[in-house]
Amino acid sequence: MSDQAAFAELVAPAAWRTVDLLSDLHLQADEPATFDAWRGYLQTTPADALFILGDLFEVWIGDDATALPGFEARCAELLREAAARRPVFFMHGNRDFLVGPAFAAQCGLTLLDDPTVLVLHGQRWLLSHGDLLCLEDTDYLKFRAQVRDAAWQRSFLARPIEERRALARSMRTQSEARKATPGMVWADVDTDAAREWLQRAGARTLVHGHTHKPAEHALGDGLRRIVLSDWDAAAHPPRAQVLCLSTTGARRVDVR
Repeated sequence: MSDQAAFAELVAPAAWRTVDLLSDLHLQADEPATFDAWRGYLQTTPADALFILGDLFEVWIGDDATALPGFEARCAELLREAAARRPVFFMHGNRDFLVGPAFAAQCGLTLLDDPTVLVLHGQRWLLSHGDLLCLEDTDYLKFRAQVRDAAWQRSFLARPIEERRALARSMRTQSEARKATPGMVWADVDTDAAREWLQRAGARTLVHGHTHKPAEHALGDGLRRIVLSDWDAAAHPPRAQVLCLSTTGARRVDVR
């Protein structure tokens, strides 16, 4: 097996001219402005395919939540409509790691491994949520290993929905408290790890989210990483942006 085969690979059909990448919308019922911006984007984007690179939702308590009237069901309906018009791909983030095959099938989504190489217009783009590369955030990486464990997920999903909602609220409260800790330093993507991934993938560009620090970073030897923007349509100024890949490369597009 070659080094490049170590990562999942998706070869785009020749008919795809433009592809949109987005992440970190953190959709939740009590932030309607961002939900409305996302809905408008899904209904108007001209892209041939959409790639959601994690944290579409602020929290996901299980696919069965869509069976009840409410926010999750509305999100599922919008995704189903979007996927009927063009392929929609989904990669798990640190907030919506419990999105499962049932939700994907219900909405017509294709689940992606993290990372995945997208081959488009003769270029190899390495796609990731980005959290796995934040090596200095050791507490989070321990938490990630716990909640990605199959036994932990079975135990959590076996609980009643309202109990899961309460646990999710508690975890969010703890997370917000951690962010507010004096002297808190946000871990960023490790440059050496990013370079190693790119070399293994045979790619020159890594695209990821997670850090909420939209920028482009040169990694040396012609390698780079592009960080996607998070979304907050109620902020001043509002943040709602996608990265559009086309024959001319990558460009950021603000959602209006």
